[in-house]
Amino acid sequence: MPPIVLLVAKLKKDFPAIQFKAGDDFLWSPSERTLYYGPLDNSDSAALILHELSHGLLGHNDYRHDITLVNMERSAWNRALELGSEYGFTISEQMIEDHLDTYRDWLHARSTCTNCAANGHQIRQFTYQCLACNHKWRVNEARICELRRYDLAK
Repeated sequence: MPPIVLLVAKLKKDFPAIQFKAGDDFLWSPSERTLYYGPLDNSDSAALILHELSHGLLGHNDYRHDITLVNMERSAWNRALELGSEYGFTISEQMIEDHLDTYRDWLHARSTCTNCAANGHQIRQFTYQCLACNHKWRVNEARICELRRYDLAK
């Protein structure tokens, strides 16, 4: 049996409060207390499973500010490194940084002013304001879909 399949079996036994289900992608569903895992066909699979499990173990349920999501991702990767050590899997720093870069790019795109392209800051959930020109815009959730930004009336 491949090591990744053995890992999933061991995690199911070690974390009975969490369900593990095959799916199309790797993700943690806090409402279902379920870790969905995608294909177990490459070397990244173990790291991704341990990362999503870490979200569950750390109680990552929701966030109101986008930077919080980036911080949650970093925390989950740090916990995944610990789990990798415990279960005999190595997670490369390069892989972690590559995944974190997607969230950093996501945050940068959301916080770029639609009026002058300067950086803005989040003033409430889904709403940003430019530091340079005071322009405001709303964003969609856009974690798994295309980012949309909508100008708010001045």
